[in-house]
Amino acid sequence: MPTARPRLPNSSLLAPALFVAQGMTQYVGASLAVVLFAVMPATTVAWWRLALAAIVLLAWRRPWRGRVAWTRADLRAAAIFGFFLATMNVLFYLALDRIDMGTTVALEFAGPVLVAAIGGRGLLDRIAIALAALGVLSIGGFGLDRGAPGALAGMAFALAAGGAWAAYIVLGRRIAEKRGSAPSAEAPIGPGRPPSGIDTLALAMSIGALCYLPIAVTTMHAAWAGPRLALAVFGVAVLSSVVPYAIDQVNFGRLSASAFAILTALLPATAVAVGALMLAQVPSMFEWIGLALISLAVALTGRAP
Repeated sequence: MPTARPRLPNSSLLAPALFVAQGMTQYVGASLAVVLFAVMPATTVAWWRLALAAIVLLAWRRPWRGRVAWTRADLRAAAIFGFFLATMNVLFYLALDRIDMGTTVALEFAGPVLVAAIGGRGLLDRIAIALAALGVLSIGGFGLDRGAPGALAGMAFALAAGGAWAAYIVLGRRIAEKRGSAPSAEAPIGPGRPPSGIDTLALAMSIGALCYLPIAVTTMHAAWAGPRLALAVFGVAVLSSVVPYAIDQVNFGRLSASAFAILTALLPATAVAVGALMLAQVPSMFEWIGLALISLAVALTGRAP
């Protein structure tokens, strides 16, 4: 009996709509981050994004309270998830400091394409994956001026961020699957309910910020040079981390890893649009071709089985 292709259980339009909303907030935040690169290193901006987002999530969820019962397995999963989440963010900002935002996101998309290629099933899924990969190649390969200063390093950082993104998707999906499975035989640490996705995200974000504290400790003071600068840093954290990663937790519980990875094809298109509007990064001909290929790939994955 053939295996059903991964679909949203209630609406085929909800997940794409969530991804578009996520992309808009995330890349508006990234545009603010690009402006901040003029006053502090990209790694410091990335760290403040993680640290402030962690503070917001911890204040919201307070996962240390007795109502949440963590197991040691939950804590290990949150720590590993947090490391890859933080690594993805730091590498993304290192790339964004060197190449355009649409190009950075397109190259980073190599990671989700790999996840989809491994987990996808059916002819249409395979065709969609191939089209998405060609779209990424068109945007990030032919559309990139490799002779520009820092371009090759930017490509390397973006592709490395894609690898961390792939791990983020797989780990996030595994954590979501564990929440929906039978209770663990491992004794919880204290009474209460199992941690939710947002609880895990709050802890993971905090651990990720602690992992990368050494890269920002000597330059973090730049964020408090003035109230407007501090507000911009806070805006980056909320727009690029709190909102989009909370949306991810919704999608992790509704989508398989391969379906999640394919729908991230909406993000390069969103990044190019936001980059053009906010940073005057006008797409090239190859970027437009890539966007068309990616849009077609998303349309194929949205077809009814």
